[in-house]
Amino acid sequence: QVQLAESGGGLVQPGGSLRLSCAASRSIGSFTAVGWYRQAPGDQRELVATIVSGGGTTYADSVKGRFTISRDTAKNTVNLQMNSLKPDDTAVYFCNAITVWPGRREYWGQGTQVTVSS
Repeated sequence: QVQLAESGGGLVQPGGSLRLSCAASRSIGSFTAVGWYRQAPGDQRELVATIVSGGGTTYADSVKGRFTISRDTAKNTVNLQMNSLKPDDTAVYFCNAITVWPGRREYWGQGTQVTVSS
């Protein structure tokens, strides 16, 4: 029922910026938490950033100070502004959403490729 669709990925040079967006098929405010994960070839999917319903945010240590997560409830989107990109940021980035009532459910988008290379 719930669909998440990422956009904004692409090829960027080191030091550049990208803005990822995730469009949800239901109200962003209805989720307990939304966020972004990433997965590089051969690696496990790892947390990048999350924002909970109350507005609190969590970031991976590797992206603190460079990435910013935000929600736009009017447009039903969650965004990730990525600045000062590094080659190690290269990965497929996935949008994630969680609901906990009446039972825990987790939803994923199909991912968008981010490549940081000169």
